[in-house]
Amino acid sequence: MEKSKVETTDELRIQVIPNGPLIVHANMKVEKSDGTIENRENKASFCRCGASQNKPFCDGTHKKIAWQE
Repeated sequence: MEKSKVETTDELRIQVIPNGPLIVHANMKVEKSDGTIENRENKASFCRCGASQNKPFCDGTHKKIAWQE
């Protein structure tokens, strides 16, 4: 069985989703407020509404609370 290729790039791109998260397209290490480090490959979605239960990452709560920027 052939492994699927993971697309990698050195380019950093940040996408602002209207009434939603910031999506960062890059390979990255995210240092959380408790000091733990989490590796993310290719992209990560970051909370902008402040209501995520998985901060700093978006968990979709912005939709439940009808958050608007």
